[in-house]
Amino acid sequence: MKKINQRNIGHDVLPLFAERWSPRAMSGEEISDKQLMQLFEAARWAPSSYNGQPWRFLYAKKETPHWDTFFNLLIDFNKQWTKNAAVLIVVLSKKTFEHNNKPCKTHAFDTGAAWQNLALQGSTMSLVVHGMEGFDYDKAKKDLHIPDDYQVEAMIAIGKPGKKEDLPKEMQEREFPSDRKKIEEFVKEGKWE
Repeated sequence: MKKINQRNIGHDVLPLFAERWSPRAMSGEEISDKQLMQLFEAARWAPSSYNGQPWRFLYAKKETPHWDTFFNLLIDFNKQWTKNAAVLIVVLSKKTFEHNNKPCKTHAFDTGAAWQNLALQGSTMSLVVHGMEGFDYDKAKKDLHIPDDYQVEAMIAIGKPGKKEDLPKEMQEREFPSDRKKIEEFVKEGKWE
């Protein structure tokens, strides 16, 4: 068994998969618009049903008029560490196809692929990219004026790496790359039984 980033790798894969993880420690430094657009460019190239590209990203950079609106969507636990993020993003998916306005059953699945591209790109740029569900989805829909044909999926905090010692004590203890389930726990040939 091979190890990458303190993780056990059972089969040969590109190292970028095991190198990516979701730390919380961020420095509070800005990231450039160029870096931010590189992340969105990576998301742009995700696969999607009928090439519908249902993902949408709303963002706020720290020290801008939009920051407080996004920051105040978060639960208190996430506010403790995202205060040092450079950017907060709300991820949305369009529930219908643009070409015929019919329901798109894979809108969330396709948007997940775009998020993964963004996360991997950020990892290769040595940025912290941390996805979250710990925020108020209804408040996000209302405060960000999101139309009814879009679904709020998640939030992302992005920043430059910081020191784990700057996190609250209980977060410091969890600030390391976590392992994953064994393939046998989530893959089975044939029927469910």
